[in-house]
Amino acid sequence: MDYAFLGVVTAVLLGSITSLWTARVQATHRLSLDSLWVLVQWYGTMLLGFAMIYMILQANGHHVFTPSPSSAAGNRLSMLEDSLYLSGMTLLSVGYGDVTPVGIGRWIAIAEALLGYIMPAVIVTRTVFDWDRR
Repeated sequence: MDYAFLGVVTAVLLGSITSLWTARVQATHRLSLDSLWVLVQWYGTMLLGFAMIYMILQANGHHVFTPSPSSAAGNRLSMLEDSLYLSGMTLLSVGYGDVTPVGIGRWIAIAEALLGYIMPAVIVTRTVFDWDRR
């Protein structure tokens, strides 16, 4: 059941990525509030989606990340906190190092970090393309 949910989360993430190119945003001379709102929604979707991937894999016995020293062993709430923290630090920065990805989690973190770096460039590029069409 958890792996089916993992598939759903992955499909939502892929749909979110492709929706940026297909969604209609008001084209202006510069970045608009609509574009900023799309970017914020996209970051939120990515952060929550990758956090769920980390948590599902960790809960099913795959060693995806090392929990923080202050988290309770086996506690789902602390696992969720660590997953959200790891996802946020990977997507929005270079991370602090207290919760680190291991094994397959490293590859997932690479994909998440790459998306985190690409997202603002995609919004700017899309705005330029929409502006050129006008």
